[in-house]
Amino acid sequence: MDKEMITGSESLMRALKAEGVETIFGYPGGSIMPVYDSLYEYTRGEKKAFHHVLVRHEQGAVHAAQGFARTSGKVGVAVVTSGPGATNTLTGIADAMLDSTPIVVIAGQVGISALGTDAFQEVDLVGVSQPISKWSYQIRHADDVAWAVSRAFYIARSGRPGPVVLDFPKNAQTHLCEWTGPEHVKSVRSYVPYPTPSKSSISEAAKLINSAKRPLALVGQGVELADAHQELIELIEKADIPVGRTLLGLSALSSRHPLNKGMLGMHGQYALNMKTQEADVIIAIGMRFSDRVTGLPSTYARQAKIIHLDIDKAEINKCIHADIPVIGDCKVTMPAITKLLNKNDHTEWKKSFDSYFEMEKEQVIGPAIHPKEGPLLMGEVVNAVAEATKGDAVLVTDVGQNQMLSSRYFHYNKKRSIVTSGGLGTMGFGMPAAIGATFGAPDRTICMFCGDGGFQMNIQELGTIMEQQAPVKMILMNNNYLGNVRQWQDMFWNGHRSFTPMMNPKYNLIANAYNIPYELVVDRKELSSKVDKMLASKGPFILECAIKEDADVMPMVAPGKTIDEMMLKFNS
Repeated sequence: MDKEMITGSESLMRALKAEGVETIFGYPGGSIMPVYDSLYEYTRGEKKAFHHVLVRHEQGAVHAAQGFARTSGKVGVAVVTSGPGATNTLTGIADAMLDSTPIVVIAGQVGISALGTDAFQEVDLVGVSQPISKWSYQIRHADDVAWAVSRAFYIARSGRPGPVVLDFPKNAQTHLCEWTGPEHVKSVRSYVPYPTPSKSSISEAAKLINSAKRPLALVGQGVELADAHQELIELIEKADIPVGRTLLGLSALSSRHPLNKGMLGMHGQYALNMKTQEADVIIAIGMRFSDRVTGLPSTYARQAKIIHLDIDKAEINKCIHADIPVIGDCKVTMPAITKLLNKNDHTEWKKSFDSYFEMEKEQVIGPAIHPKEGPLLMGEVVNAVAEATKGDAVLVTDVGQNQMLSSRYFHYNKKRSIVTSGGLGTMGFGMPAAIGATFGAPDRTICMFCGDGGFQMNIQELGTIMEQQAPVKMILMNNNYLGNVRQWQDMFWNGHRSFTPMMNPKYNLIANAYNIPYELVVDRKELSSKVDKMLASKGPFILECAIKEDADVMPMVAPGKTIDEMMLKFNS
């Protein structure tokens, strides 16, 4: 039988197809043209296997791949060219690394004979991306394509997920290789994605939880990534443990669950932060004790014994000391612990949260979502959308005040319902991530909240939304400020509003230019009807809301403060 000889680019197409890829976000250019030539055939006719989404900037491609991955649970794929095309992906790669998002970025490169010569659009992508990716590799020969792609997907999706970069020199794209079928990488030497949990740690953890009088579970995105939602419910219900969720873990447990006590951290629930300092046992599950959760680490929950469940041993003792580390996949470790737990009741402990909740409800939540006068507030806009979507929509946020208020007041009834830039805090993330989410969760409503600053950071992706008719419901909360920075300037920098006021364009004209339906809300009497109109529309929609310029996100733990020093009001 004759050997089948194909190009490296053709091999890439077949390898991606073998990995189950259906959607690719990308932008062509000189050093990736052979790949795009092969892609042409794979996006039409008998060979059709992929839907390619032409973004308007390479950063948008990576954020879209992130949005796709976070909502679908699959690996997101971005394809770009070399040089600036490749370096434009770095923010997204770093973002995916910090938020454990499985993506594969494939970038063109100059041919290997030109490497190191400062050739046109040559950059050392492997060198610059290695510290911010899970694996970065240069495919120098066409023979290596199938293996490299299989290994890339295995590393990206296994264990603690993350971004992988494949640097693809032009010669490897055009040279011929023998196609013997797709590779199936199932292990990598020295890489242990799923550590075997210690039986003694499981036993010690269960014993400590059984003896706890004031237990508190802190739930992070690790539960979402492990698809361990039911395992979490079984553990907390059996031991009757109240739960706080991190920003990225908000949809790991339904908002409606009676043990849910809200969001942790800087702008989280007042009761949770206060009670963290009273808990005698803290069970941290798939979360990494970021500074936004702990406040001042040296004063964080010093009275409590800490049980830390995580698949990545590098997270153990990194920020907060763990008395009992339980290293392993929480889909495995939680049931193992639950099996050893006694049925328990912590009614009094749970009731002790109530007075703090009432304080926050009276002083913060009520005024934020049901104001009686003055300009629109972000909280009431979020609440209006949350009420209308009944907890079934996907929340995508940008970064800033819009992120904190939408995450606080949105409702989460289904898993994989929040897409936000948690670790890196990338302004401009929201719009392209929302595009990706429409492909990752095509049956769900995608609501993207954004400020006027972040909206303009990747505003070119309106072109992608227009072309794809991606049904993103864009809620633009326009306060004519870089709001979060303005708030910090008012609170901590002598009120010097240094370059935070923004002159904005006429967004109705921009929407009209992209042929996207648009409405403006100024009067709160119109808010509900215009939200309904937005949600009833089939395609994309921009709902601009004229927001009070100097409203703050409260409550708040100031930087460097202990979490029980949380402020309900500015200067309180």
